[in-house]
Amino acid sequence: MSDIHSRLAALGTGIPEILLPQKGTDLSKWAVIACDQFTQDRAYWEQVKNITDGAPSCLNLIFPEIFLEDGGLEGKNKRIHDIRNTMSSYLNEGIFAPPRRCCVYVERSNSLNPKRQGLILVVDLDKYDWNPGFRPLIRSTEGTVPERLPPRVDIRRGAPLELPHILILIDDEEDRLIPLLGEMAQKQAPLYETPLMMNSGAVSGWALDTEEAWTVLAAGLEKLMEKAVRSYGAPAPGESPFLFAVGDGNHSLATAKAVWDEFKTKPGGADIENHPARWALVEVENIYDSGIRFEPIHRVIFGTESCDLLDVLAVQKEIICHRDNAYENIIKIESASSDIVTVYLEPLLDKFVRENDLSIDYIHGEEEVLRLTSESDRQAVGLILPPVKKDGLFKTVARSGPLPRKSFSMGESWEKRFYLECRRLFG
Repeated sequence: MSDIHSRLAALGTGIPEILLPQKGTDLSKWAVIACDQFTQDRAYWEQVKNITDGAPSCLNLIFPEIFLEDGGLEGKNKRIHDIRNTMSSYLNEGIFAPPRRCCVYVERSNSLNPKRQGLILVVDLDKYDWNPGFRPLIRSTEGTVPERLPPRVDIRRGAPLELPHILILIDDEEDRLIPLLGEMAQKQAPLYETPLMMNSGAVSGWALDTEEAWTVLAAGLEKLMEKAVRSYGAPAPGESPFLFAVGDGNHSLATAKAVWDEFKTKPGGADIENHPARWALVEVENIYDSGIRFEPIHRVIFGTESCDLLDVLAVQKEIICHRDNAYENIIKIESASSDIVTVYLEPLLDKFVRENDLSIDYIHGEEEVLRLTSESDRQAVGLILPPVKKDGLFKTVARSGPLPRKSFSMGESWEKRFYLECRRLFG
C-alpha cells in the first residue's frame, strides 16, 4: 500500500472505484432520491416510476421503503431478487462506463441553496460502530433501532452494487478542505451534470483522481483529527478521536456494518480484509457548509387522538406543547431546556406507542404532516418539532453519545441525496 493510501486508511477512508452510466444516459432519469424519503407518499414514487419508465434508472436498483410491506415476505423477496437481477444486467449489458478510481467532488444546488459541496469516497466500516457505548472514529449522531436493520440487511447482503445516500459530516469550522478540493477538481471537465427530478435542483460532479489531490485530502483530515483531540480530549484506550459524524443515513451505514461483520466471519482467504464489503460509499460534507440546513423531523402517530397525547406529554416539564387552533390534530412542540427536544420526547412516544399498539412515522416537512393528519384514512396526530441548531453537534455527540433517533434532518425531503454514483460490492 502506498504512503498516501496508508495515510487515508489510518483516517478511515479510501479511494473508491466509481461506476457511472455511459455517456448519453439521461441522468435526470438515472438519479433518484434516497429510498427512505416520502415514506407515506405513494404518489411521489408512482410519479418517479412514470418519469423513469423504460430508461436506465437507480429506481430499478433500490427498494423504496414505502413498498417494504407490499406483498408480505414473498413480495419483498421478489423485489430484492428483481433488484439484484437488474444490477447484474446493468453491469453485464454495458449500462456503466468503465470504473474510475477517484473521489468525486459534488456540488448540489436547489431553490433554497445555490451551492452545497460534498466529496464522495469510501469509509472503513471497521472504524465505525453505532452502539452508544463505543467511541470510534466514525460515530452515529442519532440512535439506531436494531429492529429496522433486518430488511435493509436482506437487501445489501450479496448485492452486486452499492448506491450511497449516506452523508458523513466533518467539523471544519474554517470551511477550507472541501472547497480547496473543489478548486482542484474543477480544473477539468465534470464527470456529470444534470437536473434532478421533481424540482429537486441540480447536481454536478468532478473527479479527484490524482495523488496530489489525495494528499491534500489526507493532510486536511489529519488536521481535523488533531483538532478533534484538542477539542474533545485524547481518546481513552480502545477509543478513537471523533473525526466523522453520520449526518444522514444512520441506519444505512449500520446496515453496511452488519453485513460486513457477518461476511468477515466467513472463510474467504487471506485477502478478505480488503473485500469491497469492508467499505461503504458515502458523501462527506462539512457541517459548516452554508448550503446545509438542519431541519426537525416531525412525528405522526396513527390511531390516537391529540388529547391523549397531550396528557402523556404533560408529565415532562422539559416539553412545552401548544395545540394548533387551526388544525385539530396538530400539536406544536418546544423545548424548555437547551437540549434538543427529542431527548425528552422520544422516550415518552416510544412508551406510548408500544403500550397502545400504535404506529409512528417520522416526517420531513410540515406540509406533509398536515396532509397526513387531514387526508389519512387512519386517525392521526402530528407533532411539529422546533428548529434544530447545528452548532455544538460534534461536542454533544462526543460528550453524550448519539441523540435519539430521527432528531434532525439535513434539509427537506426533496433536498435529500440522490443516488447517482455506484460501486461494485459483491460478485
